[in-house]
Amino acid sequence: MTENSLHVPVLLERSVELLAPALERDGAVVVDATLGLGGHSEALLERFPSVHLVGIDRDTDALGLSTARLAPFSDRIDLVHAVYDELPAVLETLGLREVDGILFDLGVSSLQLDTVDRGFAYSKDAPLDMRMDATTGPTAREVLATYTESELRRIFYDYGDEKLAPRFASRIVQRREVQPIETSADLVDIISAATPAAAARAGHPAKRVFQALRIEVNSELSVLERAIPAALDSLRVGGRIVVLSYQSLEDRIVKRVLQSRSRSTAPAGLPVELPEHKPEFSLLVRGAELASDEERIDNPRSTPVRLRAAERLRSVT
Repeated sequence: MTENSLHVPVLLERSVELLAPALERDGAVVVDATLGLGGHSEALLERFPSVHLVGIDRDTDALGLSTARLAPFSDRIDLVHAVYDELPAVLETLGLREVDGILFDLGVSSLQLDTVDRGFAYSKDAPLDMRMDATTGPTAREVLATYTESELRRIFYDYGDEKLAPRFASRIVQRREVQPIETSADLVDIISAATPAAAARAGHPAKRVFQALRIEVNSELSVLERAIPAALDSLRVGGRIVVLSYQSLEDRIVKRVLQSRSRSTAPAGLPVELPEHKPEFSLLVRGAELASDEERIDNPRSTPVRLRAAERLRSVT
């Protein structure tokens, strides 16, 4: 199993196209804040011969594979084990004050989904881990074993939009009093048994619960809420950001931040817009772009993607 066989980058050509105007100057720096298996990074390094790439990932397995993949560009890359909300600290350590481009490809990676023993997939029996960084933090098994019924209900509601959250949380607490919930199959059995037949026909009953657990284990939304503003602050004037989101909770955060930084802050009725009130950023796409029908067929994981992008217009002093 190689990094290339595991991963087909989503919206690769469109991401490169949107970043291109910011990366054509000599010495440009681009950050792949979710390096993964390095597919997007490889394309950027190939197409912009003078660009320097900073790759960030919390997954040590992914870093190992991407390091091998990007070895031909070793003199133009810095790959860092970190979570993407740590971007300012990473740049400071590398002596970088600002960068030209930033890419986020959010959500769970192909490596994490396809490596059975990581426990991300409800369709494959494995220990309930779900940590993107397997070196730290509580596992999904520990969450299921220690959270109260009300806490479980909250994360299923908030992060999975699961209407059966009270039923599922109750059944999980009942089961763990009898025996520990150790594997994905254990959890799927509980969820399936608790799901009415009519609801089961609408899709796999465990999908939303697994999503909610993954988000909770990795603090994905709180990390993203810190990461997007920090990334915008790290862009030079003329710099660009591209964000690929795969579920509505992520996209809502990205949309809110990009829109707020792309509006004038001038008070209503002010006859002249002062420079300090002008928008900091300009949105580069209308709404959120989707993958084409052709890409969805060729790469089914592109089906839920939502792309948003912006360019920095002015600095804030």
